Amino acid sequence: MIYLCGNSLGLMPTSVRARMQEELDDWGRLGVEGHFEATRPWFDYHERFRESGARLVGALPGEVVMMNSLTVNLHLLMVSFYRPDGRRNKILIEDGAFPSDTYAVKTHLQARGLDPDEALLLCTPRPGEDLLRTEDIEDLIEENADELALVMLGGVNFRTGQLLDMKHITDAAHAVGAMAGFDLAHAAGNVRLSLHDWNVDFACWCSYKYLNSGPGALAGAFVHERHGNDSDLPRFAGWWGNDPKTRFKMQDIPEFIPNQGADGWQISNPPILAAAPLVASLEIFDEVGMEALERKSRLLTGYLEFLLKRSLPDSCEMITPEDPSARGCQLSVRVKDRPRERFDRLRPAGITCDFRHPDVIRLAPVPLYNSFMDVHETAEILGAS
Repeated sequence: MIYLCGNSLGLMPTSVRARMQEELDDWGRLGVEGHFEATRPWFDYHERFRESGARLVGALPGEVVMMNSLTVNLHLLMVSFYRPDGRRNKILIEDGAFPSDTYAVKTHLQARGLDPDEALLLCTPRPGEDLLRTEDIEDLIEENADELALVMLGGVNFRTGQLLDMKHITDAAHAVGAMAGFDLAHAAGNVRLSLHDWNVDFACWCSYKYLNSGPGALAGAFVHERHGNDSDLPRFAGWWGNDPKTRFKMQDIPEFIPNQGADGWQISNPPILAAAPLVASLEIFDEVGMEALERKSRLLTGYLEFLLKRSLPDSCEMITPEDPSARGCQLSVRVKDRPRERFDRLRPAGITCDFRHPDVIRLAPVPLYNSFMDVHETAEILGAS
């Protein structure tokens, strides 16, 4: 199989089975004592990702926690970072955002007694274009300076593969007094990020795409340190977000005392069997490093782009940015000439990618496991008449 669908579900690292078996063996051998005596004790399991998770997204240790799923984390962080106040109650998202983000944002507005038709701002591409322009986003932020509470965009758009300029967007949001958060589902493990230096307020991502941690895997959350140490910031609380020194004194301390940093947004203890594949995954990212992955990604994606431009008919067009610095490893191709027919010939040829209605084929040559021969064969088959 030629697998070009890591933008939807990444392949399984070969070390996952061993990591899973270790946890199962410790559970079977130790029972409850595994919380403190397992090979990787369960009590502080989430701390295992403290530094590796931070390196992944350009954060400081303590600004990242792996927990829950992406949309659950988005809901939890919006409790803290969407704080409507009078006229300042609007949320800016991109038109055509991933549906789960749109649903989450709309329901938060409704939960605060606001009408999404009035309080939801959509940033759209210019007529006849597929990509967002940074200056248009900045202009929309400025136009709504007195009413904007939160900018919440996808760092890499799931459909087009466009990488947004998160630093400039964050600066623009802060300039008008709004918060800035990002969905990094298609960015984490795909492009190099510098969330701390960009001064992003919060971010969420899944780990089952480019991070290869398995279907429905444990997700990640980032909270900038200037917020992470603010114990007065409103949040939904649970016992695993509590100060670990008092975590097991539940009956004696009824008041929630948040842990420092992103850990303070945890609700429940981590699901160990779901977290074990993430251990295997992040070991690989630490071994290889995002800098090396980005170098290969640009070569691999650039080669696929070159081949497709040469082999596809003129009726097809790339809707992913041509600038390598404005994309990751996904190329989205609008196929106007028999789109479904061209897509349907890929799977029987041993090529797995995906199709977005009505006419877009998404191809993701992931640098960890795809080769230049993979993309060469794909371009030949897709371009066949």
